Amino acid sequence: MNADLTDAANRYRRFLETLTPETLDRLPDYVAEDVRFKDPFNDVRGADAMQRVFRHMFENVGDIRFAVHHMALDGGTCFMDWRFEGRLGGRDWSFDGASVITLDAEGRVAAHIDHWDAGSAFYERLPVIGWLLARIRGRLAIR
Repeated sequence: MNADLTDAANRYRRFLETLTPETLDRLPDYVAEDVRFKDPFNDVRGADAMQRVFRHMFENVGDIRFAVHHMALDGGTCFMDWRFEGRLGGRDWSFDGASVITLDAEGRVAAHIDHWDAGSAFYERLPVIGWLLARIRGRLAIR
């Protein structure tokens, strides 16, 4: 296992777990200039675009806590299993997810792809569509 990539993955993990609006400007220290960031709502390229996504998150979600529970590295690919917590619309909000992070030869993040269930974590919280999705989920579930 490449010790430099392991160190880079650990540094990025610490950055994410301690990320605040004040530290967001340090994102380019960790990611490639043309980094790809993808989550259920965004698919952007570039450090500036990734910063905008995170800045939007901080503007709309309060009391954010992000904790990585497990991390594994295979070559230049890092897998992180995590939990996100915060307050959205005055209510507690939390969900689990996983990220696939690709590191380049210099140890910078070339791609950060988040995987989490936007249906149960977000859409089901909305008044009308949430009720509908909960009914559909209930009908499809094995009893």
